[in-house]
Amino acid sequence: MPVRLVDRKERAAELLLDIGAVHYWTDKPFIYTSGWAGPVYIDCRKLISTPLQRREIIQLFGEEMDRHIGRENFDVVAGGETAGIPFAALIAEYFYAPLIYVRKQPKGFGRLSQIEGALDPGKRVVLVEDLTTDGKSKINFCNALKQAGASVSHAIVVFYYGVYPTAEANLKEAGIVLHALTDWKTTLDVAERRGYFDAAQVKVVREFLADPPRWSKAHGGV
Repeated sequence: MPVRLVDRKERAAELLLDIGAVHYWTDKPFIYTSGWAGPVYIDCRKLISTPLQRREIIQLFGEEMDRHIGRENFDVVAGGETAGIPFAALIAEYFYAPLIYVRKQPKGFGRLSQIEGALDPGKRVVLVEDLTTDGKSKINFCNALKQAGASVSHAIVVFYYGVYPTAEANLKEAGIVLHALTDWKTTLDVAERRGYFDAAQVKVVREFLADPPRWSKAHGGV
C-alpha cells in the first residue's frame, strides 16, 4: 500500500527530530540566510552524517520527485551552494542522473564559473536544496541556471518553512514549483506530540509561525 502524503511529511519531520536537527533558541534568536529572525532553526545538514536517516530521506526525495515531477521530466540534478550539493549528489545517484552544482555567484578566478559540471543548453534541470524560507535564494539559483541555458521549473527541498507571506508569490512569479518533504506545521505537530518542545516553547513557536515578519522585526531580523 502506498504511503499517504501526510505520512511522508510526518516521517520526514520525525527523521529531523530523531537526529536533533530541530533547534530552539536559548539566549538569542537565529538569523536565517534570508535575514529573517526566528526562535527555531532546522539544520538539515545533520542528515548527511546519519546514514540510516540519510538513506530514508533520499528515498522520500525519490518518491516525491517520481510522484510530483516525474523522472522523465528532468535531465539533470543541480545542487545549490553549499547545503544543497550533498543532497543533489545523492539524488542524482538515486536516479542515475547527471549532477551539477550552482554557486551563489560566479567565482572570482579561473573560468569565473557559476555552474560547475557539464550543462548543455536546453537541458531540463531540477534544483535541490536543504530548505527554504522566503524562496529568494532558490530563485537566484534558478535564474543562474536559466542564464546558462537550462530549463528550470521545479525545485525540491527537505524543509519548507511555509509561513512567509511572499514566498509562494515570489516562486510563482519566477515560474518555479517548489516541492518539500515537510514543513513547520507538520514538524511542530510532531514535535509537540513527542514532547520535543515543552508547552512554553510550543507557544513561542506558534507565535512566530502566526506572524513571522512581526516576530522577526521584534527580535532583530529584517
